[in-house]
Amino acid sequence: MLNCVEGNTTFYATPSREQCRQWRSQVPDDFRFLFKFPRQVTHDRLLAGAGSEVQAFLEILAPLEDVFGPFLLQLPAAFGPQHLDNLWRFIDALPAALSCTVEMRHSAFFSKGEAERALNRGLRQRNIARVCFDSRALFTAAPDSEATRDAQRKKPRVPVHLLPVDASPVIRYIGHPDLEANRPFLAPWVERVGTWIEEGRRPFVFMHMPDKGDALSLAVLWSKLLSERVPQAAALCFNEKQPQMGLF
Repeated sequence: MLNCVEGNTTFYATPSREQCRQWRSQVPDDFRFLFKFPRQVTHDRLLAGAGSEVQAFLEILAPLEDVFGPFLLQLPAAFGPQHLDNLWRFIDALPAALSCTVEMRHSAFFSKGEAERALNRGLRQRNIARVCFDSRALFTAAPDSEATRDAQRKKPRVPVHLLPVDASPVIRYIGHPDLEANRPFLAPWVERVGTWIEEGRRPFVFMHMPDKGDALSLAVLWSKLLSERVPQAAALCFNEKQPQMGLF
């Protein structure tokens, strides 16, 4: 079932408090929002000196606080090893009740050298998950459509690195435009996510496609494969006549 959403919109613009109240009224208590911190905080300031912006952001989102998942700290390729102290100061200053998960783009954090070890140490000490960004399927696709070429230009091509911690895992999967071509790439995730669920953990898995209109089909395929591995994870079943809630 669809029981979480990646709040990408907050990266570009902060919603109104009334909009947040409306979103809260549209979801059940076990739903989770994983909001991205604003671009000004993560990309423009590189997490430095953003205390007032973060406080204002969280105050607006307060109507949703009982359905917060971990906040997404998506950091740009410009955020390198020399900025790690910014990350620790930022995380340590967050309200205790708020959790986050970190997505890195700089190549040094994927080289298995000292920079990556320092990152992983700090995350383990704080029990923070590292977002696993899996774009392997996307980059096996022939760049024969504008949507695929655009996705391959914009999405990072980084190794798949998971950091074992007790916090909820977060997976962002970017699919091959040919739906069926995703099966071999999804199979290892089905097994791993199935194991996490059996262990009583709550992984967050987000499905993306080069053409955003195809993402729902990928989500349906993913849920079908997962339900075959974990029967209690009900497969998605959409009724085209059912009205759209209007969330986001």
